[in-house]
Amino acid sequence: MAELSTLASLGTLPELAHQLSGLGGCTHPIRLDGHRTEYAVDTQTGEIGNALHRLDSATLPAGQLLIRCNNRRATRCSACAEVYRRDTYHLITAGLRGGKGTSDRVASHPRVFATFTAPGFGPVHNRRTDGRPCRCGAHHEEDDTALGTPLDADTYDYEAAVLWNAHAGALWRRFSIYLRREVAKRAGLTQRAFRNHARISFAKVAEYQKRGAVHFHAVIRLDGPEGGDTPPPAWATAELLADAIEAAAVLARIAGPEIDGKAHTFTFGRQLDVRTIRSADFDGGQELTERAVAAYIAKYATKGAETATGTVDRPIRFLAELAQVRITDHARRMIRTAWTLGARKELADLRLRAWAHMLGFRGHFSTKSRRYSTTLGALRDARAEWRRSQAAPQLPKEGETTLVLAHWVFAGTGLSAAETWLAASLEPAPGTEGEPTWTPAATS
Repeated sequence: MAELSTLASLGTLPELAHQLSGLGGCTHPIRLDGHRTEYAVDTQTGEIGNALHRLDSATLPAGQLLIRCNNRRATRCSACAEVYRRDTYHLITAGLRGGKGTSDRVASHPRVFATFTAPGFGPVHNRRTDGRPCRCGAHHEEDDTALGTPLDADTYDYEAAVLWNAHAGALWRRFSIYLRREVAKRAGLTQRAFRNHARISFAKVAEYQKRGAVHFHAVIRLDGPEGGDTPPPAWATAELLADAIEAAAVLARIAGPEIDGKAHTFTFGRQLDVRTIRSADFDGGQELTERAVAAYIAKYATKGAETATGTVDRPIRFLAELAQVRITDHARRMIRTAWTLGARKELADLRLRAWAHMLGFRGHFSTKSRRYSTTLGALRDARAEWRRSQAAPQLPKEGETTLVLAHWVFAGTGLSAAETWLAASLEPAPGTEGEPTWTPAATS
């Protein structure tokens, strides 16, 4: 309150509120000291003219430039995670309907939604879809913290679970190679000839199951040889694509390390769900829709291991930190296993200690092939360009360009107590209402 009173007496409270509102609800912004000046430059002579716009952090109400943290995790910053979720939704939708630089022809291409799970590492508490009780004899509620935890933690293969997470990205890459082979085989083509007839495009997101194992949700599309701009060949159907995915998922495997005489080989689990995406919008739940798929993938793009398994949402520097955090016993054992394996020299390339909080998984949460649709970077650049145009009322004249001179130094993160209070009183960050929800079959 003393800080607010001082700001009010200085008359800077309205300006500070305006600066904070530009964060869009970000609760942990990055603070920068420095300046930025834009000059008009004659394109013919190269002569530098007057300054069009100047920004100095010392003159700002907060005393520093505040920029969004852009953290994708909803547990760290819900406002920035919401922006990431919406961008992911538009990226996925563009690959299903077109737009954002993607041809609208993709709406007629064969496409499926596939869910790939991890294999079993030991019996866990679950909710059976057939109404029968769990192996422990109980009928668990959806919010039961026992779900996903081992029936017997002493016999659960924590080592294999952590190593599977660490190799999940490589296993997906192996699957993508086999998928092209399987599609070519069903089309009666060689792998070399396949490139001249069709192309496979995809976008996927990683999600943690309650047991702490990663699984993938992916939109997979069959295009012509130049991607979404060209129609697929006549033999390309969603049924052929789905059949090839099922075959490739079974064949894909990679050899893992040998730990204390035990060799590890990694494959996908038997639970594979492949569904054809047919309709563009809701139709009473009879068919899988584009909106439902895009919303589902976008939702999980902002969630990490902490959401499903109750682990920490940031890296740990020392194993002793686990004594200071409230996490589940299952997550604690997963982290300890990753930490222990991370000390082995033969596993140094997996960087298991750096990714122990992610239970060994070190891949990107959302990835896509080059030709699927636009990129998150392109969406961010378009948004940043619009913001710059709003912040700089003076534009260069015809025959001029712009020279930008800037120097910024990191000064910290977060908001002061008064800034936090004032930011909370402003318009709240956008909610998550308005997008459809849908849950696939393979999510246990």
